[in-house]
Amino acid sequence: MKKEDKSVIIEQIKETIGSYSHFYVTNSEGLNAEDTSKLRKACFSKEIKLMVVKNKLLMKALESTGTDFSPLFDSLKGSSALLLSNTGNAPAKLIKEFSKTNKLEKPALKAAYVEESFYVGADQLEALINIKSKNELIADVIALLQSPAKNVVSALQSGGNTLHGVLQTLSER
Repeated sequence: MKKEDKSVIIEQIKETIGSYSHFYVTNSEGLNAEDTSKLRKACFSKEIKLMVVKNKLLMKALESTGTDFSPLFDSLKGSSALLLSNTGNAPAKLIKEFSKTNKLEKPALKAAYVEESFYVGADQLEALINIKSKNELIADVIALLQSPAKNVVSALQSGGNTLHGVLQTLSER
């Protein structure tokens, strides 16, 4: 491959990574064509982009972004596929679900960059599944803030109904 072609591919990988907020590096080595097709369909249905990349080109693309991705570099060995998503835990859930339904050990998590943190190793999959997105955390905080206000409004409404009942009883006498 010519140097010019490599630089174009590196730039495409860099732009793709930049357009998503989270990415996972997985090992998809050993998947046959049918399983790969199933994986691509599953990714498409969950709005996850799947890219098979060369490790050296991926490393150069990550280096050119300006962010320090060096914790991920040790995991760039063997066959690598990128799962890119704007939802932090969606690829982790997909990996677990796909492995379970197809009774395969692949794709296996090598590393991930989620919510500006690095996760290296297949043992991090459960932690990644349990990560809440920024929007989910905001919704939780809003629900916690609304709960006391709802209790006060409910107490005031029930007090008003009780007072109304007492006044109506007195007026009927």
